[in-house]
Amino acid sequence: MRHPAVPYLEPLLGGVWWMLGAAALDGGVGTVVLAAGLGVTVGLILALRKRHGAGSPLPRGGKRRMTQIVVVTVALIIAVGIGLGYLQQGELAVPVACGLVGLALFPVSSLLDERSVMAAGGVLLVLGAAGVLLALDSAGNFYPQGVVGLVAGGVLWLVAAFRGGLITEAQGRVRG
Repeated sequence: MRHPAVPYLEPLLGGVWWMLGAAALDGGVGTVVLAAGLGVTVGLILALRKRHGAGSPLPRGGKRRMTQIVVVTVALIIAVGIGLGYLQQGELAVPVACGLVGLALFPVSSLLDERSVMAAGGVLLVLGAAGVLLALDSAGNFYPQGVVGLVAGGVLWLVAAFRGGLITEAQGRVRG
């Protein structure tokens, strides 16, 4: 069995997006949803660690390229967030950030040689665009932050389970 490189990327990103989405919910429900999401994140990381350890090493120059992708993406998210806040369009910040993360997953996909990461990037791009439309058509943070964050977290967790072989393993248990 081939061990994936950077096996904890998607569960950690999924956890961050889930926390962002849970923050848009009301107090009690938001706390329960947040706790459930943290449990899923920790559970996925533990299962992937047991199965793959630290994972395969990145190809030559991969750490530098991964660092560049992360730094540029974070810088763009901060700049766009500040710019949208300045223009009194702050409700668009989370969906636009989702789209930027989706865009960043395309070069990450080629670096890791994983199509599932590219599929996640495409889903996050569409989710970001839908979130922008929801933000422009609604009041409050539930749709642009809550829905986008929770769905993005779920998508990334699903990709983590697929890429790490957990879904295939579960299918084998059900069949066998």
